[in-house]
Amino acid sequence: MYKYIISICFLFVFVNGYSQKPEKPKKPEKPTLTTVKETEKDSIVYKSPYGLRIGVDISKPIKAIFDATYTGYEIVGDYRINKRFFAAAEIGFEENTTQEDYTNSTVKGSYARIGFNFNAYENWLDMNNEIIVGFRYGFSLFDQTLNNYTPNVNSTYFPSTAITTPITASNLNAHWTEFLVGFKVETMHNLFMCFSGSYKILLSVKDPENFKTLYAPGFNRIFDSNTGFGFNYTISYLIPFTKK
Repeated sequence: MYKYIISICFLFVFVNGYSQKPEKPKKPEKPTLTTVKETEKDSIVYKSPYGLRIGVDISKPIKAIFDATYTGYEIVGDYRINKRFFAAAEIGFEENTTQEDYTNSTVKGSYARIGFNFNAYENWLDMNNEIIVGFRYGFSLFDQTLNNYTPNVNSTYFPSTAITTPITASNLNAHWTEFLVGFKVETMHNLFMCFSGSYKILLSVKDPENFKTLYAPGFNRIFDSNTGFGFNYTISYLIPFTKK
């Protein structure tokens, strides 16, 4: 009897000891091809191109087609400084004839605008689109010709007679600041299209003697409030120098 009891006790001790034996650590699984590919994919860093972007404003020649009193062209450019900021500039030429109630005058000259653009758009992966918020300082040099005018005299006995002898004033200038917003989209590789509008504030203008400057190249029509508006529709191409 004792023999069976002792055998059963030894059996319980053996089973309990075997169940408490620590398990051997499992060997790490070998990385599969799928795991390696996912790791490589996650480690890809998309770099944006940095370089000089130059183009033209196509709205001006289009306007000249429909308006015989206007001629103009503009070259645009910008250079990327960092992820958000671009140094920007525009240079151009305009000739515009303004018809008023008693006067007809023509302005002809060149202009330049210098400033910066800030890209407020967060691009996905390798996209290069922009929501532009920008600032410019602009100046122009021009001549103004008073083609003809009629003295504003309301008299039955001395009626007004139109003066048709042109009078030209040279070396006129205008200075202004402008704030602009716009959208720029990469339609093809390194090819961009942009539409922007601007609000201009005239700082100073040199008027001809006994007459007022009605139009300044690059600024557009000058109103009594010394403010103005403008818009651009440009096509430009990026010449990449590096990627960051």
